[in-house]
Amino acid sequence: MSIVRPPAVAGLFYPAEARALREAVRGLVRRVGHTGPVPKALIVPHAAYEYSGPVAAAGFARLAQDRQLIRRVVLLGPSHFAKVSGLALSSAEAFATPLGELPVDRAAVKTLAAHPYVQVADDAHSREHSLEVQLPFVQELLEEVRVVPLAVGEARADVVGRVLEAVWGGPETRIVVSSDLSHYHAYADARRLDRATARAVERLAPEGIPDDRACGARAINGLLWSARTRRLRATTVDLRNSGDTAGTRDAVVGYGAFAFFAHQASSPSRS
Repeated sequence: MSIVRPPAVAGLFYPAEARALREAVRGLVRRVGHTGPVPKALIVPHAAYEYSGPVAAAGFARLAQDRQLIRRVVLLGPSHFAKVSGLALSSAEAFATPLGELPVDRAAVKTLAAHPYVQVADDAHSREHSLEVQLPFVQELLEEVRVVPLAVGEARADVVGRVLEAVWGGPETRIVVSSDLSHYHAYADARRLDRATARAVERLAPEGIPDDRACGARAINGLLWSARTRRLRATTVDLRNSGDTAGTRDAVVGYGAFAFFAHQASSPSRS
């Protein structure tokens, strides 16, 4: 019998019924419009869909053009509930949402489990929403894909980057980092802070993103380390906050979608 990690936040962060969830994802993606070239890696937010869904969709929509090519998605997000030293894998063979089960790439897990900074820690995944909320986008937009879910804890940028290098792969593999940006600042202050974070991402500067600027800063910084090593370029796809989407403007949470490309790809338009 296979081990399946069940959904923890269905009905809270996204619809719990399959048809409603499918319609929600399709509706968010449909509103994106022009997407441009397909990126190797993304950073997307992970709040409830009514808040950050439009921004996440702006990133994920760019992968849909390669849906028949992409066979593996490496997902990294912060561990909000469990203390993790390094990065944590799950023992699950599949992650479930109301849309069904997404198989885990067990070969990649076996490779990563031998890494000195990677451990198997199911408590880092059992309640974690940062990875789960991305799964319906993967299920709806891609075909026959496997996932490699990694919860990121206490880890330097180079450590996360070297773990990423082990599963970087080729065009069949894409990297998705899950992170919100600034938390609970006034609207104008959040916009200022998040613009500074966006500039650091575009410069591929992990030293420019401290923990208080993004809950997934360590995962972001690891991706930036790899992107700089591989001479990728990054562009801001969308940059908003909860005051722009579904909330008040007195204490907002920032959301950004960023795409990473090899230099030969043509420049995408900014949403």
